[in-house]
Amino acid sequence: MRLVRQNDKRAVKGTPGRRARHARTRAGLAVLAACAVASGCAAADGRKAVEPAPGQGPPARGLDSYAGKMPAAQAARVAMAKKWRLSEPPLLAPPAPAEKPVIRARKGFEVDGQEDLPPVFTTVPTKDKVVFLTIDDGSEKDPEFLKMMSDLKIPYTAFLSNYLVKDDYGYFGKMQSRGVSLNNHTLTHPYLPGLSYEGQLREICGMQNIMQEQYGKRPVLFRPPYGNYNRDTLRAAKSCGIKYAPIWNEEVYVDHVEWREVDQDLHPGDIILTHFRGREEWKGTMPDMVRLLMKYVTDKGYAVARLEDYL
Repeated sequence: MRLVRQNDKRAVKGTPGRRARHARTRAGLAVLAACAVASGCAAADGRKAVEPAPGQGPPARGLDSYAGKMPAAQAARVAMAKKWRLSEPPLLAPPAPAEKPVIRARKGFEVDGQEDLPPVFTTVPTKDKVVFLTIDDGSEKDPEFLKMMSDLKIPYTAFLSNYLVKDDYGYFGKMQSRGVSLNNHTLTHPYLPGLSYEGQLREICGMQNIMQEQYGKRPVLFRPPYGNYNRDTLRAAKSCGIKYAPIWNEEVYVDHVEWREVDQDLHPGDIILTHFRGREEWKGTMPDMVRLLMKYVTDKGYAVARLEDYL
């Protein structure tokens, strides 16, 4: 607050009453000036702004720029949804939980000695209204899919089979550079229970070696092809460095969704499966699949979260 004072040469003339009232006015202004100095009040000329009490947010003058960012961020999300022909932007997932849920094998999916083996599960225990998108195999390598998922900031987890990705490791390297976790789906995608323990070991550990060579990391997630496994599968996976064997609760295609549960509905923490597929095998493209998926989960009030954040 700026105290405006008259020049002494313009002192008020007139009756004693007027002079007394003027004196009281000047005294009141002096008090206000003292309050302004004590409280740090700011004027428009750039002097110090009022600082808030600790924990009460930014200074009042900073609220305009702070609030101004919110509509801009939302507008950008809406623009990207429009660009990719989504009816509305994907819902934002909550922050990753500070305390990770305990992952156990789904009831009925255990094997003998399960307590010492990687758990097979279809849902992550959480109260968050989130689901997890996982994509298998690797035959389709659509650059538009990569761009779409980056633009929309939709997280997903890939499970790769070497015989399908070896013609273009670089495509999945781009995926990894954008924060996508690349994981083990065996060398040749066999029916693992039909193999010996040694045969399963070659399939799983062999893919671990490829992942290390191509992407600099041995995964801790493994998905058995077709979701089929036995005790030897999980024993071999553990010996190759695998900690978890997630499968799925729903599977999404380009034109429909299939469910494992009889209620045919989403549940918090559900793992959703789809595949790297294109028009040769689907009636559409991977971006078409994403559009169907996002309408399905968003209409039900779910966000897509990153699976690894919950493990």
